[in-house]
Amino acid sequence: MSETPMTLAGEHVDEVWSLLTDGAHAVFVTGDLAKGREQYEMAYQLALRHGDTEAMAMAALGLGGIWVHEHRTVAASVLLGARLRHSLSLLDPDSPLALRVRARLAAEDNYQSGERTAILVLLRKARTSPDPVARAEVLSLAHDCLLGPDHGQLRRELSVELIQESLVTGRRIDLLLGVLYQTVDLFFDGDPHAGRRLGELRELLAQEDHLAVGYVVSAIEVMLAIRAGRLDEAEEMSHRCLQLGMAAGDVDATGWHAAQILAIRWYQGRLAELLPALEEMAQSPTLSAADNAFRAALAVAAGLAGDRLKAASALAALCDSDLASLPRSASWLGMMSGIAEAALLLKDSATATQVYELLSPHAHLPMIASPAVCFGSTQHALGIAALARDDLDAAAEHFRAAVRQNLALAHWPAAVTSRRRLAQALALRGRPSDAAEARTELAAAAADAAALGLAGPAGGEPDRPETTVACTTVVCSRQGRRWRIATGERSVLVQHSVGMLHLAVLIANPRQEIRAIELVAGVAALGDMANRAASSAQPVLDHEAAQAYRHRLEQLQDEIADSESRNESERAADARAERDWLAGELARTSRIGGRSRSFADESERARISVGKAVRRAVDRITEADASIGDHLRRTVHTGMRCTYWPA
Repeated sequence: MSETPMTLAGEHVDEVWSLLTDGAHAVFVTGDLAKGREQYEMAYQLALRHGDTEAMAMAALGLGGIWVHEHRTVAASVLLGARLRHSLSLLDPDSPLALRVRARLAAEDNYQSGERTAILVLLRKARTSPDPVARAEVLSLAHDCLLGPDHGQLRRELSVELIQESLVTGRRIDLLLGVLYQTVDLFFDGDPHAGRRLGELRELLAQEDHLAVGYVVSAIEVMLAIRAGRLDEAEEMSHRCLQLGMAAGDVDATGWHAAQILAIRWYQGRLAELLPALEEMAQSPTLSAADNAFRAALAVAAGLAGDRLKAASALAALCDSDLASLPRSASWLGMMSGIAEAALLLKDSATATQVYELLSPHAHLPMIASPAVCFGSTQHALGIAALARDDLDAAAEHFRAAVRQNLALAHWPAAVTSRRRLAQALALRGRPSDAAEARTELAAAAADAAALGLAGPAGGEPDRPETTVACTTVVCSRQGRRWRIATGERSVLVQHSVGMLHLAVLIANPRQEIRAIELVAGVAALGDMANRAASSAQPVLDHEAAQAYRHRLEQLQDEIADSESRNESERAADARAERDWLAGELARTSRIGGRSRSFADESERARISVGKAVRRAVDRITEADASIGDHLRRTVHTGMRCTYWPA
């Protein structure tokens, strides 16, 4: 017996609302945004076919997600807007559902344009709505549109209202988002009680997990690990955080991960390594339309890598229009900090002046670029801008304030960086009392950096030798069991170590990239070229490097013979020790027959090994002479490829 049209219609209605229920459960209960989008997409298509206006509107709202601007590509964003507008045209304009659709449309538009007028008008209207769900949704959307530094007080009010509304809606998602927003707002404000609210949020998630909210908590925890100076641990946490974000279907997962790695490399003094990745990331379709922070980072990385044309181009792209017109998004303070650093590197005082004026009202805030990463006090960026303007009095005051605020934030890498910059500003100013204060700040920075294993960022180059030797090339020479590092009239002796050997090679080859694996290998891979050519894997050491190491072995053999003939036992012993170490490295890194081990399995271990060894060597140099040590921290870069890049 055939089913009647009424029966068919009833079944379709049931199917549509079943899909809507499943979508709501995925998004609001479990936090699986990707699954929710799938369910809402099917619900929208089915509702469209059968002309179910209310279901179409509910599905279109669901496709928007819990955050604003989850659809990043032009096609996806336009499609969502078209569906929302079509649904709105069919609804009773005075209904709570129509209010919710208008609010989502306004939020999507305002978020991308940087305007706030439309969503704030609808917020006032929503507060008088009899529908608590409409009130809660508009409160959440408005909060998402106000993440820039100008609206802290209003955001805090909205988060409290949202928690209050959760008692009326009975929806756990409203409570979770309210507490999450309070947590984020407190961190954005640099409030010392932010950790308490984070603890409360963790307790809520322990009772019942929510993937999307849990992902944001994970991102905050990465930020806190970076602040604590646990950079290696933070990098591991960031990779786990990325996986959580991908599992939740959060469109920010890739961008936040990239921002975290950027911050880690900055405080490791290795930002230039990210230049190719930043070029790609600045063009990523996964970035928010309001996010320009990666282009600012690209300008800094290019400047540090010595590519002034690329740095100038990236900075010009940001400054093509008035800087004041750039959207005040959650990443705005981080972006402005990057613009200040680039302006200093490029000696662009006009841009630095604009940055200084725009940042001054926000001097009390930390530079948090989304909840995922923090670059310390805004006072530091103001100091950088003042340096670029050659306003040394202002720079010194801002860096002093930055040190205090970074200590209050427990952001140790940022505190180290601000101390170094303060020393730089004082050295450049050159008042009678400045040299002593600069030495004190450099010593404190060196001690903290050594405790944390930090190298520090390599931005900016002071001009005064009292606190730094950044404008001078150092010379490194072996003297028995020790190494002498000298520049101008300054010199220091440090004990031999593997890190010093790496450092000596880099200093002897200024502005030349040397692979970390070649530094680790030493004299390995002295096998013949024919055997290497037969292997598909890349050898650890190329022929030119092998020849150089063979020559060093011959020198050592001659040195031993000469020392013995002159009865210089200590000199002979030192030469034998170095020869034996090189021979041990050969045995460790070569295959049977003298062939080189494969590059592929060793490169990552080499990067880590060289980085740690060089940092330890620089730490020892800094203990003996803070000026030379500070120079090396800013000019020696380690990674897959390592270099010494003096001014």
